[in-house]
Amino acid sequence: MRASILGKLNYMVGQVPDHANEHDWFMATAYAVRDRIIDRWAEATRRTYRDGRKRVYYFSLEFLIGRLLFDAMSNLGITAAVREALAELGIDLDRLRRIEPDAALGNGGLGRLAACFMESMASLGIPAHGYGIRYDHGMFRQVIRDGWQDELPEDWLTFGNPWQFERAAVNHTIGFGGQVTESVGRDEAVRYEWRPAEQVTAVAFDTPIVGWRGGHVNTLRLWSARAVDPLRLDEFNRGDHVGAMVERVRLEAISRVLYPSDETPAGQDLRLRQEYFFASASLQDLLRRHRQQHGELSSLPDHVAIQLNDTHPAIAIPELMRLLVDDHGMPWDTAWGIATRVFNYTNHTLLPEALESWPVALLERLLPRHMQIIYRINALHLDARRAAGDTEVLPALSLIADGEDRRVRMGHLAFVGSHHVNGVSALHTELMRETVFRDLHAAYPARIVNVTNGITFRRWLHQTNPELLALAIDAVGPGVSDNPDDLATLASLASDPALQQRFAAIRRRNKVALARHVADCTGYSLDPDALFDVQVKRIHEYKRQLLNIVETIAHFDAIRADPTRGWVPRVKIFAGKAAAAYREAKLIIKLIHDVARIVNDDPAARDLLKVIFLPNYNVSAAQTIIPAADLSEQISTAGMEASGTGNMKLALNGALTIGTYDGANIEIRERVGPEHFFLFGLVAADVDARRRVDVDASAAIAASPDLAKALEALESGMFSPDDPARFRGLADRLRHRDYFMVCADFEAYRAAQQSVDDLWRRPADWWRWAIVNTASVGWFSADRAIREYADQIWNVAPRLG
Repeated sequence: MRASILGKLNYMVGQVPDHANEHDWFMATAYAVRDRIIDRWAEATRRTYRDGRKRVYYFSLEFLIGRLLFDAMSNLGITAAVREALAELGIDLDRLRRIEPDAALGNGGLGRLAACFMESMASLGIPAHGYGIRYDHGMFRQVIRDGWQDELPEDWLTFGNPWQFERAAVNHTIGFGGQVTESVGRDEAVRYEWRPAEQVTAVAFDTPIVGWRGGHVNTLRLWSARAVDPLRLDEFNRGDHVGAMVERVRLEAISRVLYPSDETPAGQDLRLRQEYFFASASLQDLLRRHRQQHGELSSLPDHVAIQLNDTHPAIAIPELMRLLVDDHGMPWDTAWGIATRVFNYTNHTLLPEALESWPVALLERLLPRHMQIIYRINALHLDARRAAGDTEVLPALSLIADGEDRRVRMGHLAFVGSHHVNGVSALHTELMRETVFRDLHAAYPARIVNVTNGITFRRWLHQTNPELLALAIDAVGPGVSDNPDDLATLASLASDPALQQRFAAIRRRNKVALARHVADCTGYSLDPDALFDVQVKRIHEYKRQLLNIVETIAHFDAIRADPTRGWVPRVKIFAGKAAAAYREAKLIIKLIHDVARIVNDDPAARDLLKVIFLPNYNVSAAQTIIPAADLSEQISTAGMEASGTGNMKLALNGALTIGTYDGANIEIRERVGPEHFFLFGLVAADVDARRRVDVDASAAIAASPDLAKALEALESGMFSPDDPARFRGLADRLRHRDYFMVCADFEAYRAAQQSVDDLWRRPADWWRWAIVNTASVGWFSADRAIREYADQIWNVAPRLG
């Protein structure tokens, strides 16, 4: 290994040891580790071709893979060898870990789930390709200026990416706009030819995804947009050096940034271009591969399963129809039969903005042939439902919402064009059947299934908390590294004082590490013996960071009123990004910072309460925060969180959960035991009932003096003396339009937090609960979830595990 690293430093990086900097050493080490992957990768590909096994194609707009060096070393079992080799060269492997940038290929849970699933498919030996976009600048790098979120481009590719392989020869042409011509062939069949007005080339970049113990390697193939004509040379030679590049910049914007704002028509245009760009390139690619191996396309469902990760790739359904019917001359009915057998759709949320819809006019302009195909799919779908007697619900079943602003319902399109549609937690799946897809479920009652999300324990335990893994191995045996279900044996040992002491010591060391990180990022010092209360996730009103910070205000007020009461010291830790155009979420970030400024400098609070916001939350930050968390805040408005996976990661690492009866919280609570979970708040049916009647919170505020005082503090400008009116609108919305039930759930949440304090004062009970949490969540492994997909949806058999 040492010789390999030195060879890569010399011949790949072009540097000698005496003059190499830490980045040079990182690149050399990554290349040396990558060499150990390539032979396995090639063998896995040969084996899949040789055995003729069915492939899974995972279409996702996000893959939040994080840093890959330790991921690859851990799964190959070579971390110790690399550490020893580098130590002999005077290099600290842990310093190199911090050199590697997080791959800016996602935003939150959707992308992290895709990354966990790719790793689990490789670990189980399921042949798979992940397909997405290689974003040059990710979504954005979050910086905080005077408490406000600002967005800067990510620069993760500035110094190169040692894990990717550019496949310049693997490229596909993607069209936009133009016209569709109709002709009649000799067989009197009508044929359509789409003549795009503009074209862009999708170029493949491949990253190997290594499974556990290196038993199988799959491919993450990401597409980068390249202009067909990189330069208008005539314009350039006339002196318009900038204008000569304009068209290239416009076309290549497709792969620049994840989730560009869609508040403007140009933003909507770009978002749809992105979705079609990667869907079309991926379909062209897999059809090419299938024809190369099998010679024809009629057997596609026997060898291909496509999983659409949310509605973003739904345009793939009409695109496959276009490719099969227009390009390959397949009869419509045959093509539709193939499409509805290969596609499957995972719905991740019931929020309207996530169930995308596109203006008909935009689709007709940008993808005219696809709009024709959608019209035909819709007509045949409605004809079939009309014949089945569903006349009264045809408008609800239609793929196109009529009205002044006619829009294509992409969730409906994904549903109708898929073999299976799955929710991601038991509650979410039932709510899909009862609400957003109620009429479609009635029409196709066998289509919706449930696969509760999971996380890869290799990342979120083995790498994130190696001391805790070592404790588990010592307590229950080495099999726990391969089988997360073996963690269950820990539960019977949870009352052992020696085990509790070791568990608590591991947590404290992780908290010391997080405290150092907080000091570096914010300048605040933390007491590692305080209760670390953590809410780390995308900033959104339904996730209710607002409930957390309003209760924090009430808690701060109580401390100031009675500073000698014997309070449990707490550190409230927030992290997460708000969408660039989401003004309310950005205001919540500002509120957290304004509260932090007052609370952290108040002598009455001393070390009893601290409020911290860590900027630019990503996978690597999560791997520092999660093993240090004592309390996991999973407090979404009931019925609005599809599943969540942060709740699983935190519970696995022994954090206790305070949460609502929502998403995967329900299943976590069932498995850890209701007595080991701080449940509070309305259930989904109560939330729905209240919204139907009134969302005015006057009664709830009148019944809660603590809440009333907290809102008055917001309105008075106590936390914003530079702008006393800053949070008045926010407080007014809580008073009169409490759609997310912040006020309705406040008292129950406050009582649950007091129960948390009571348990913290009993350390033996606290650590027993923590050990039970870790012991009870083996079921939430991504390996279990992938086995369920393989069995219920894809009809493939894992080769390993």
